[in-house]
Amino acid sequence: MPIVDCHAHITSLDERRYQPRDKPFRPPKNVGDSADLRKTSLAAGVTRVRAIQTVSFYGYDNRYLCDEAKRNSSWMSGVCTLDPDDPHSPLDLRRFIRDYKVRALRSVPSNRTRTFDHDGVRALWKVVADEGAKIDLFLMQRPHIEGAVKLLTEFPSITVGFCHCMDLKPGPQLKENLAAMLALARFRNLYPKVDFIGTGTLRDYPCEDLHDTMMQVIRGYGVERCMWASSYPNQIWTPRITYAQHLRIFQEALPLTARERALILGENADRLGF
Repeated sequence: MPIVDCHAHITSLDERRYQPRDKPFRPPKNVGDSADLRKTSLAAGVTRVRAIQTVSFYGYDNRYLCDEAKRNSSWMSGVCTLDPDDPHSPLDLRRFIRDYKVRALRSVPSNRTRTFDHDGVRALWKVVADEGAKIDLFLMQRPHIEGAVKLLTEFPSITVGFCHCMDLKPGPQLKENLAAMLALARFRNLYPKVDFIGTGTLRDYPCEDLHDTMMQVIRGYGVERCMWASSYPNQIWTPRITYAQHLRIFQEALPLTARERALILGENADRLGF
């Protein structure tokens, strides 16, 4: 059974060649680059990975992501992140797709207007549609839903991955965030990347405080639309569990059939071009 990791952040160990942003969120020493990701993922049985531009480390400087996506195209596809307020971003996106084997855009709201319903965001989605690429939707807050709905409605043919599933985690906002996320299941081109157990749990493996929430998402969207993601490097993004443990939750701990596990862990990503 092929296993595909749909969301892993990468950062170079060479900070002279690939300079980080001011006050970067830095992973532990010798962790975070493509070599360590490959070693970690293969050890867990994962054969292919979608590498995500690490905005918390590089901002919108996609040079490392692009270089590694092109160099490692046999097992890695790249997901860039661009500033929707920068008028040069659509040209950059087209160049990344054509020249560097980048396959998707991680779409963020406008920093100026705090909404997805913005001409700069819309221009980037148009490039994605024209180039036959994908969107990874970074929708983390309920106030951003209205704008995201407008883009999802305008671009129904684009395959859209749902990053982090509204950042679901135990607490007073869980019920409302889950309801909001499940309401978005009406968009049939929206596919959850189901990594929030690792990013949101307050417990150690097997992180049972979010099992019921996860099963509600899987049943609400349908098992054929959900895709596993690691959120590597796990030392900072899933600090209570390792990469292998995050995977094992879906292999063993959740009440899924063998067929459902196969779909979530790789077959859906393959079918959708992720």
